[in-house]
Amino acid sequence: MSPLFHNFGWSAWGSAGVAVVLLAGCTGVPTREEKTVQQRLESVATLYRPGDARPQLPALKAESPLGDFLAHAMLSQPQVEAAYYDWAASVRRITTARSLPDPRLTFSADIADVVMAVMPGVMAEFPGPGKLRAAANVAAAESDVKYFAFESAVLRTAFNLKKPYYQLHFLDAKIAVNQEMLRLLADLEKLSRARNEVGAVTLQDALRAQIEQERLANEIANLQDSRNPLLAQFKGALGLKPDADAPPVPAKLETTPLDLTSDRLLADALVRNPRLKAMEAEVRRADASIRLAYKARVPDFTLGLEADVRPNPVMFSPQAAMTLPVWRDKIAAQLATAQAEKQAAAARFSAEQIMLAVEFAEKSFMFREATRNLGLLNDRLLPKARQSLEVARSGYASGKVDFINLIDAQRTLLDFRLAEVEARIQRELALAELSLVILGTPPAGAPILRTNERQPTEPGRSK
Repeated sequence: MSPLFHNFGWSAWGSAGVAVVLLAGCTGVPTREEKTVQQRLESVATLYRPGDARPQLPALKAESPLGDFLAHAMLSQPQVEAAYYDWAASVRRITTARSLPDPRLTFSADIADVVMAVMPGVMAEFPGPGKLRAAANVAAAESDVKYFAFESAVLRTAFNLKKPYYQLHFLDAKIAVNQEMLRLLADLEKLSRARNEVGAVTLQDALRAQIEQERLANEIANLQDSRNPLLAQFKGALGLKPDADAPPVPAKLETTPLDLTSDRLLADALVRNPRLKAMEAEVRRADASIRLAYKARVPDFTLGLEADVRPNPVMFSPQAAMTLPVWRDKIAAQLATAQAEKQAAAARFSAEQIMLAVEFAEKSFMFREATRNLGLLNDRLLPKARQSLEVARSGYASGKVDFINLIDAQRTLLDFRLAEVEARIQRELALAELSLVILGTPPAGAPILRTNERQPTEPGRSK
């Protein structure tokens, strides 16, 4: 055994080993906000990633309700998953922010011809009073920002699924309308040929009917081809990979329930909208950053203890150090930066409020416009257009109406029927966007916090 090791002594090595073991088992004291946010994460994890694994997804069949497709999308969409783990990481950063720096084991020795002194020790750094608490408050506010980004991703995914879902259903309605009009044109062609055979009209009427049929058949082909990109959007919204089989589309059309007669809808949107809540959390984070910047004026401390194990008894040497926050311009710059960030966050919050009100007004108008158009088309225009076509057809058969007026009546009916389908699409999309994106109303089974659980963390003052 070397003289150095002998002089150092078994007791010193044993004491150092005990210190390492004890320090390795230490845990900090979580803040109230940290506990609250961790409980929220656990609550969402039980729905979204129980055991950090994807839950069993519902089987997707044509007869499945829309809710099964929405659940599949919300649980498997990669954008939602990325937002969830961003939030989970931000929750864990609260623990990092409020924790003390790791203590350090030190060793020094005085050596001339022989070892004069052997001094193992422990050093620990202690940030100034309130600094760790203030840093934890900043991290807690950041976790709120990340949570509402996750909630926005969930709601946006639900809308991204509903949009092609409605468009696919109404695309089928458009194709059906055009096919029905195509059959009607075939009947009109037969009628014009019959009249041509008796010399009542020229062959030009039959040719016009054929031209209209060709135009309509091409339109049907275009509509059928447009189904492919909509199916790709529907598949992508479900979170299915490109090599996965194409999913079925729910056979039943389910509308979005929403009472737009309430005077409190905009007020509810300003309270509930997750984009707005994220901006509000940004303001709280900036405010917490200001309080942390004030703490730069408080010194940090270092405490340590060394033991000279050579003499008997052992001689202990306590140590202490303190930082001197003398660079006032640096402290002033940190504080000014935090205050500017708060002003920027407050301005973004106000801008988002204005934008949300504008979006609410636009989508509400689209809904009302579509509702009025549907009432006009179904109650007045479509019945008259059908009657006009019947009158024109009877008049053509008796020679009182020319073929141009007959085709014009047919086109009018087609335009009105397609306009009715477009109005239904506009209304459903406006309702879906109002409900999900603007009002922030989650679908059934959405893996997000309940309203009473999503209140912002309110960090205590540490100034």
